Amino acid sequence: MAEREVKDVAGVAESVCDPPGAAESQLSAEDDSSVRPAALYKQDLKSVLVTSVLNLEQLDADLYRGTHHWVPRTQRLFGGQIVGQALVAAAKSVSDNLYAHSLHCYFVRAGDPKVPVLYQVDRTRDGRSFTVRSVKAIQHGQPILICQASFQTVQPSPLQHQFTMPVVPQPEDLLTVEELIRLYLSKPDLAEKSRQGLNKLLASDVPIEIKPIQPPHFYRVVKAEPKTLFWVRARGYIGEGNMKLHCCVAAYVSDYAFLGTALLPYPNYRVQFSASLDHAMWFHTTFRSDEWMLYECESPWAGGCRGLVQGRLWRRDGVLAVSCSQEGVLRVKPVTESSKL
Repeated sequence: MAEREVKDVAGVAESVCDPPGAAESQLSAEDDSSVRPAALYKQDLKSVLVTSVLNLEQLDADLYRGTHHWVPRTQRLFGGQIVGQALVAAAKSVSDNLYAHSLHCYFVRAGDPKVPVLYQVDRTRDGRSFTVRSVKAIQHGQPILICQASFQTVQPSPLQHQFTMPVVPQPEDLLTVEELIRLYLSKPDLAEKSRQGLNKLLASDVPIEIKPIQPPHFYRVVKAEPKTLFWVRARGYIGEGNMKLHCCVAAYVSDYAFLGTALLPYPNYRVQFSASLDHAMWFHTTFRSDEWMLYECESPWAGGCRGLVQGRLWRRDGVLAVSCSQEGVLRVKPVTESSKL
C-alpha cells in the first residue's frame, strides 16, 4: 500500500474509531474467531456492554447513574453510549411485556467523560398498547441529551413488508478493523508516526467488532458515494431472551462510523469539528446484538455544515431488524498537509 494510502488509513482509522458525533471511540485488538457458533458462546466473556457500559446504578425511583468505559481523546462522551444508557433507564420503568419500538434523541451539550451521567426518567404515558418515557441525561446540573422512547406490546399484523437486504460477502470472508490495522502495520515502508498512531488504536478497548465490506470506502481512501456497509456485533456473550437489552446494545452500536458516511464523497477534506445533533431508531423485530448484523448506512443529503445519514441493521437471515437516522454538524477544511500520525 502506498504511503499516502497508509496515512489516509491511519487518519480514517481515527474517524472509524472516533466517529463524527458526540464523542470519540476507539477499536481494540482482540484475537477472536470470525465464527462463533451458539455452542461456543458460553466460553466467551460476558459482554462489557452488559457488565459495565449499560449497567446503570439506581439512585432513587426513576433516577439512575451511568459510568464510562473509557476516556476519549476528544474529551467528549461517545453519543452511542449516552443513547444506550438512556434507553436502559427508560426500559427499567416499563413492564416485561413491553418492548422498545422507537426512540428519538437530541444531543444538547457535549458530555464530560470525567464525571458520571445521571438519567432522570419521566413516565409520560402508560397506554394499553403503547407506553412512552422521557429521559433526561444530566451532567453538572444541565441536560446533555433529551430522549423520548416508546414501548409496545407484541401485536401481530397481516401488514408486513421490507426492503431487500444487500448482497455482500459474509463476515467469515472479511477482516476485522483490527486485522486490517495489523496488515497495514506489516508494511515495511510505513512511517513511524503512522505506526505509532495505528498501535494506539490497537491498544484501545471498545466493546464491538466491525468488518468493513469495502475498506477503501470505509477508510475514505478514495472518493465514493455516501454509502457504506459493514458487519458489526457486540463483543462477548449477551444471550437470548432479553430484547430490551439487545435494543440498548443496538442503540450503542448504531452511532459507530454513522455520521462519517456523509464524508465519503470528500476524501480531500478533513473534519475540523463534528457533533451529533439528533439520533432516531426504530426497532422492527427480534435480533441478537452479539451476532453479526449488516449495517447499511447512506447519506441522502449534506449542506449548511450539516449532514444527514440513514441506516439499516440487517440480521444475517435477511430480516430488517432496526432502522436509524441521524443529523450532525460537519465542519471541514481542505487537506493541505500530511497526516500528523
